[in-house]
Amino acid sequence: MAEGVIKRITDRGFGFIDDGSAKDLFFHCSAVSEPTFEELREGQRVSYEVKQGPKGPAAEDVRLL
Repeated sequence: MAEGVIKRITDRGFGFIDDGSAKDLFFHCSAVSEPTFEELREGQRVSYEVKQGPKGPAAEDVRLL
């Protein structure tokens, strides 16, 4: 599983992970495994799997480290 840092979380149910590359990785609230989306905060380290979403790569199975 890949690792990164939550860069931004929106109140619309999605966020972005800084994976160390030039582009941030999108994730939807339904992709969060543990804890819940509402418990995630910017700056936390997470692990995730990269899958192909409708608009490009997206994080799935997002878990707090």
